Amino acid sequence: MKFLLFLGTVRNSTPPRPARLGERVAKASFACFLSQHSEHEIELVDALDYPLEPVFKPHFSYSKSQVPPKLEALAQKIASADGYIMVSPEYNHSMSPALANLLNHFGSSLFSYKPSAIVTYSAGQWGGMRAAIGMRSFLSELGCLPVSAMIHVPKAQAIFSAEGKVQSGEDEAEWFGYFGRTLNQLVWWAQAAKVNRDVVDPQTLASAFKRDPSQRDAP
Repeated sequence: MKFLLFLGTVRNSTPPRPARLGERVAKASFACFLSQHSEHEIELVDALDYPLEPVFKPHFSYSKSQVPPKLEALAQKIASADGYIMVSPEYNHSMSPALANLLNHFGSSLFSYKPSAIVTYSAGQWGGMRAAIGMRSFLSELGCLPVSAMIHVPKAQAIFSAEGKVQSGEDEAEWFGYFGRTLNQLVWWAQAAKVNRDVVDPQTLASAFKRDPSQRDAP
């Protein structure tokens, strides 16, 4: 199966400088996934690599011939993936606006009927857990329901190095075991969803809203 790991921050102003704190957590998540599920493919999607246009225009609003190539390439990756890992800091008790903005460029039909995993972090003691609460609703509406276990990393700068490795004094086995609980759930649900998608196309049961907003209305 194929998984996408979204690094949802573009900010480099938090300590330790100059590296982004989220890169450490993303690299650690990536390494942990591969150490436990090497039979699957995982790819990093960094929000910093997708500078979006000043005026918001989602992927599905373009005519097919006019979709920006980078946006179309990411849409294809999202559609072909079997599950998602969402890595986000906490800004004002909420998820990263950079991550929300990137994900909002794509229709839920690309994400639907696949699971997601929530990974949050902070430079302080709470590990971004308040952002995770909002992410559960956001990702559910997007269609990629989050698994029950979540990953929260407090004081991430003291836990992981710039390369995403566990710092001296920390127990790698314990951290990978903690990460593994969430990632194992993700893989299990992804496998179950993939098997069922191969039997029944979910779009035939609940088709995507593509005509106009009134399709969402009750009769």
